[in-house]
Amino acid sequence: MKKILAAVAILFILFIAFLYWSVSSTDEAFRTCEIKEFKDLASINFKAHDSVLVAPNTLYEGDLLKEFMQGENYRKSWSTAIRVPIAFLDTLKGGLIVIREGGGKQTHSLKLKSENDIIYTLRSVTKDPEKLIPDAAKNLGLENIIVDGISAQHPYGAILAAKLSEIAGLQHTNPVMYFIPKQERLGEYNKKYGNRLYLLEFETESEKNWTSSENVTEIIETDDLQKLKQKHGNKLNIDKSLLIKTRLFDLLIGDWDRHAEQWGWALLQNKDSIIASPIAGDRDNAFFNLSGVIPSILTNENIEPLVRPFEKEIDHMPGLVYPFDRYFLVDTPKEVYVQQANELQKILTDSAIENAFSVWPAEISKLDQSEITEKIKSRRNRLIEYAQSFHEVIQEQGKLSEPLKGSEDLKLSDALISCFECEN
Repeated sequence: MKKILAAVAILFILFIAFLYWSVSSTDEAFRTCEIKEFKDLASINFKAHDSVLVAPNTLYEGDLLKEFMQGENYRKSWSTAIRVPIAFLDTLKGGLIVIREGGGKQTHSLKLKSENDIIYTLRSVTKDPEKLIPDAAKNLGLENIIVDGISAQHPYGAILAAKLSEIAGLQHTNPVMYFIPKQERLGEYNKKYGNRLYLLEFETESEKNWTSSENVTEIIETDDLQKLKQKHGNKLNIDKSLLIKTRLFDLLIGDWDRHAEQWGWALLQNKDSIIASPIAGDRDNAFFNLSGVIPSILTNENIEPLVRPFEKEIDHMPGLVYPFDRYFLVDTPKEVYVQQANELQKILTDSAIENAFSVWPAEISKLDQSEITEKIKSRRNRLIEYAQSFHEVIQEQGKLSEPLKGSEDLKLSDALISCFECEN
């Protein structure tokens, strides 16, 4: 018995030693992109160039110990340099002006407006996790566990998710990557936002229709949809089949972060009725590849059930069901889920999935296409099973007893707090 206890003690000491060795690789919490071909940025006239060779972030580079303890993740994709087009706001999309700075816990963003009143968002590819680091981690010197976790996000994941969405017949925000140099149009945001890598995409709230659908009168966010429901009652309904199809697509691409504030709704007027069609935004966590000893412990379903690594199989469906799903989909027949799963299986053929990677730089496809393709195909093959399980969890958890995220300050009826159709 003493030998066993001694062995356990030694293993624990080794684990702690490896842990601190792993997280000691850097004490930085944030670093921007790294330009590979220009050294003195202040002297460069970016208008003389149409593109730049840039690595999204070299902060996550690590040795074998770090990869073992904190996961291999997408470190190579973050540190690999690719050629990205340079953009200036005075000409991009016919000319864009900055409206305001956006929110977000990790993403630095700016809201932009075009001359035809289309609203765009400029979202930083490099993430800033400072707001997510708990005091306990800081006190123990373990901040790097949170910081390094961003390496599980794929820097080009949102672009691939958009292409796959297009193939599946789903609306998306059309993200495009640009390098934005320091420039006059950034104004007061020039210092913070200049010389960085961004995704430019449509905003999930717009008075103008930027979607491919006709008869869209407005695009609104979830809290405004609830207020509209309270006003119009059963004249306003959501496209449930499309929402289920979109949520099953989320399961396919491993996007586990789908709370209510990450959705837009395109309103389609049809005589006396309004149909709200879902638009998924913020694809930062698509293909979330978290591995390694420490993340495997932290993402155990009994410790953190809501952070689910992108593997070949879904191992904990309750962690992928949000209050959002219960709110909009409770009491929807299982047959609708199965039907949409069947449709996705037919559309997302092997060749369709493989061809979607054409939107990635060749350097990145070489690194990650094979593994991601294999996982998507595996999940697709079991999608009907997952659809049934998704439905069962929603039904088991039932209606809500508290407001959706982002709707806490709305004055809604008790019925409309419980579920979207309860107001009818």
